Amino acid sequence: MKPARIIILAVAIVAAGMAGLLAMRLSGSKSVVLQQAEAVMKKEPTVNVLVSAANLPVGSRLDDKSMRWMAWPEGSVVEGFITESTRPQAMTELTGVVVRLPMFEGEPVRREKIADSSGRVMSSLLPSGKRAVSTEISVATGAGGFILPNDRVDVIMVRRGTEENYLTETVLSNVRVLAIDQQIQEKPDGEKSVVGTTATLELTPDQAKVITVAQQMAERLSLALRSVADAQEEDTSAADYLLSGGSGGPMIQVIKSGSVVKASDAKSQ
Repeated sequence: MKPARIIILAVAIVAAGMAGLLAMRLSGSKSVVLQQAEAVMKKEPTVNVLVSAANLPVGSRLDDKSMRWMAWPEGSVVEGFITESTRPQAMTELTGVVVRLPMFEGEPVRREKIADSSGRVMSSLLPSGKRAVSTEISVATGAGGFILPNDRVDVIMVRRGTEENYLTETVLSNVRVLAIDQQIQEKPDGEKSVVGTTATLELTPDQAKVITVAQQMAERLSLALRSVADAQEEDTSAADYLLSGGSGGPMIQVIKSGSVVKASDAKSQ
């Protein structure tokens, strides 16, 4: 064999050996990387949290079909969650409890969204310190039937003034509607409008007195539907001057023949 061929063969053997050695080193480093990745991807410990097993509307009652335990990352559990380790009998204890605010499937069951398990649903829905007061409505005075439970409304009083004029004033602002007639939630078939004859409002004690006086004074009480964006605004204002029998109050509009002919302070009326 010629010396040139021997040299070429030797170079090829050395190159093949080096390639094999390099391949072995690379495969070894991959195994190390994979082991490190597996170590990093360890699963975070979980705890069982009580959640809603379905979409629950206001006024519904909890039972074993509407609640379930769900694994929840331990680091994401916050105060107010009901865990199986701290309250293992929670599903039994909460059976029959009334839902005060809408709950969605998979949402943790929290104290703020449920009330007691008594048969008095309306009293269970009332926050502490509030009162439920009803007033008559119609299609004309109830925003055409588009006012639904949990909507926000203003209560506007129309009363007769002097010289056959009519006075209008807002006696309650931004109050929550608890129910329309006996309906405390939207209809399950998806129907949005509720044409009722009675609206039940959530009021403070002073607001309850104001609307009682207004019902005696008014030719008509109307509910003006407000935007859902107003839910965070103050809802405790009222025409307090009605309680003392005085006439000092907000600006009143005088309506004659369907038009506003004068706006003046209530003291002048």
